Amino acid sequence: MPKNTAQTNNTPGISFGSRTDVGHVRDHNEDSLTVVPPLFAVADGMGGHEAGEVASELTIKTLEQLAPAHPDAQALERAVEAANLNVLQAPSQGIGREGMGTTLTAAMIEGERLLIAQVGDSRAYLLHQGELQQLTRDHSLMMDLIEAGQITPEEARVHPNRSVITRAIGSDPHMKPDIYELNISAGDRLLLCSDGLSTMLEDDEIQTIMRHTPSPQQCASDLVDAALQAGGYDNVTVVVVDIEGFKHNKVVKERRKSHALVIGIVIAFVLAFVLGIFAGYQYVNNSAYLIEENGTVSVYRGINDNLFGIPLSSLERTTDIAVDDLQPGVANRIKEGMSVGGIDEANRLIESYEQDITRQNTEDLAQNAPNSADANDHDNASQADRSSADEKPADGD
Repeated sequence: MPKNTAQTNNTPGISFGSRTDVGHVRDHNEDSLTVVPPLFAVADGMGGHEAGEVASELTIKTLEQLAPAHPDAQALERAVEAANLNVLQAPSQGIGREGMGTTLTAAMIEGERLLIAQVGDSRAYLLHQGELQQLTRDHSLMMDLIEAGQITPEEARVHPNRSVITRAIGSDPHMKPDIYELNISAGDRLLLCSDGLSTMLEDDEIQTIMRHTPSPQQCASDLVDAALQAGGYDNVTVVVVDIEGFKHNKVVKERRKSHALVIGIVIAFVLAFVLGIFAGYQYVNNSAYLIEENGTVSVYRGINDNLFGIPLSSLERTTDIAVDDLQPGVANRIKEGMSVGGIDEANRLIESYEQDITRQNTEDLAQNAPNSADANDHDNASQADRSSADEKPADGD
């Protein structure tokens, strides 16, 4: 890509930003980068004008052509080895110069998987839950001395041989990159950078900028600006990638779950409504009540009420039972509408009322019969007395 420029993301589902700058000291930029998801890479060329930048550009182009479409450690390693051979063979083809080389830190991201191939001292960092961690190990003399306990990291930053690297693309036909495979999480932020950033800024300064800059493109620009403000003694190149991982898939799944939940609630509501109507219908259909109409008892199926002005009962039958012939307590309840367990119970009550009335009438007739006989005997005696009086001779006769 053109030097001293920034590139931002226009790829759906991927969020990244990048920037490279020549710095304040060098007269040309030997760094190169690529941001072609799922591939991201930074290369820092060595060998001077028309050498280092040729090596870095050739390496990036080879990587873009040969890198796998999906993270594959062996395939990515082969692509890096091919770039190494291309850089070694280029001078014999009139491209660049003997002794040119480059560092390379390449990353492939897919979902929540991160694959890194690294040669030299360009670095990969990961900001995870706000904490910055260096993922790669520098192939440099300083790192060897630090690990041997001969110097401290602080001393390495100002050591006169701090730029000496121990492994590079273009230095050895048998060169092998270090391969790192990691699981990452949505919300993590990946940083790839040349040593123009890591030698100018302490890790805690890098961490602060990465923590507090929401946009990956702005983050890349701010990191480069900070390196320039710190001196900008070297070319500085930065790629920042925000890890979305399975966030998009999770959002889609959550939306689907939400839609399914809404649909389920609606179905449950409709089902409950239907079941409620059915249960209500069953309840009404299996209920009954007795009520007075025109002085007699009528039987209604349903309940003595209405819903939105619609009666919840229907006339089942009328009877000849006069309400006044019933016991006063029963009569009063029927006048107000007496609920019963159902039509069968209503019919049994009607039958019992009819039997009670018939029995009462029979008892009344039985009680009235002796009184009628006595009255008849009294009438006959009175008539006999009158007849005797009529037949008695008069005193004068």
